Amino acid sequence: MTKHFASTIAAMISQVFILSSQGDHLIYKDFRGEAGSDVVGVFYEKVTALTGDQPPVVMNHGDLHFVHVRQGGLYWVATTTADSSPFTLIEFLNRLAALVKDYCGSLCEKSVQMNFALIYELLDEVVDYGYIQTTSSDVLKNFIQTEAVCSKPFSLFDLSNVGLFGAETQQSKVAPSSAATRPVQSSREQGGKSEIFVDVIERMSVVIGSNGVVMKADVEGEIRVKCFMPSCSEMRIGLNEEFSIGKSQIRGYGAAVRVDECSFHQAVRLDEFSSSRILRLCPSPGEQTVMQYQLSDELPSAPPFRLYPTIERDSGGRLLMYLKLRCDLLPRSAAINVCVTIPVPRGSVSVSQELSSPDQSAELKLQSRAIEWRIPRFPGGTQLSALFKLEAPALGPAPLMEVGPVVLAFELPHLTVTGLQIRFLRLSPVQPGPSQRWIRYVTHSDSYVIRV
Repeated sequence: MTKHFASTIAAMISQVFILSSQGDHLIYKDFRGEAGSDVVGVFYEKVTALTGDQPPVVMNHGDLHFVHVRQGGLYWVATTTADSSPFTLIEFLNRLAALVKDYCGSLCEKSVQMNFALIYELLDEVVDYGYIQTTSSDVLKNFIQTEAVCSKPFSLFDLSNVGLFGAETQQSKVAPSSAATRPVQSSREQGGKSEIFVDVIERMSVVIGSNGVVMKADVEGEIRVKCFMPSCSEMRIGLNEEFSIGKSQIRGYGAAVRVDECSFHQAVRLDEFSSSRILRLCPSPGEQTVMQYQLSDELPSAPPFRLYPTIERDSGGRLLMYLKLRCDLLPRSAAINVCVTIPVPRGSVSVSQELSSPDQSAELKLQSRAIEWRIPRFPGGTQLSALFKLEAPALGPAPLMEVGPVVLAFELPHLTVTGLQIRFLRLSPVQPGPSQRWIRYVTHSDSYVIRV
């Protein structure tokens, strides 16, 4: 949050508090004394009493207004009695969460508990008597003195995690996926070592009909930069030369990489983007999203998964579900952490299973009335199968109508669906001493639904 933002939009905040998903009080700060601490309990009662997965962001209790967001599995809440813009408070809470992530290294309940003193110091600098001052890491680094407490010391040689950073200039080197999950202040502790981590993250939303036809296919993506540079005047990120926006003509000579919409962080300079597809910016310490893009109703390649179900009743009244799941990625690629959720009819009490490989697992979740079939790693170009025998004594007249739709959750490391790639990552001026540049590509399933 810039000083200009803070001065033009005066949002008056009464309290800020952070709760765990179970309602535990992690952080509580009262700036104006306008309401008691019992409002924390009031908020949690309201948010848990509502049906549905996404309660309203803004709620009222008498003259007090609650505004909250969910980040890292936590409730980030601001209260106000004034007619403050809820959009301003939502933006503030999102930036506060990003700031805590920058200074604590990660965003989770354990990290907040271990760094409560640092978070209170941040709140003292960010908000003064209810008025937002700044959420800029560059400004705050001159005032924050408390050091972050990390649950596990960072080690570049710890390769125990899946999802590795890598760059085309450093094919022989890898860093664990947790390498960028450390406080921005840690760059000072490591003798001035310079590092930059760049994430290209995409999220897929796909709906496939029972006949196998793709009914909906949307992709949302972003380029995130996390900087641990003591000083960096400029960074240049080169994208695919064939990258095009909208239905414009194809650029370059390679395979087209097209998106429908694209937006950039206000700090990104685009004077070389039209001609050379180069983004220029001066990264500030911490994490920032430099570019966001979207592709609607189209996938450049086939969907990563296809499902072939056979569902019938046997002579004993059990419901038999035989599922064949095919991964259509290239053979050198693989999906990880695949979870297939199959809704089952009411009255289902137990399930027996036959899975095609020993590393798979399946479980009937009675509360959600669904079978969860988990696959740790699914190589491209392969097919897995599962036979589920469902015991349901009280099946309705049309049990097959109650099965599905099937929902898949997965992660595709080292892969972007759109084909967006980082050609190069250059720093200017050249950093003194050793510097590391890490690039990671990953695609997540936002919503991947297959009707049966």
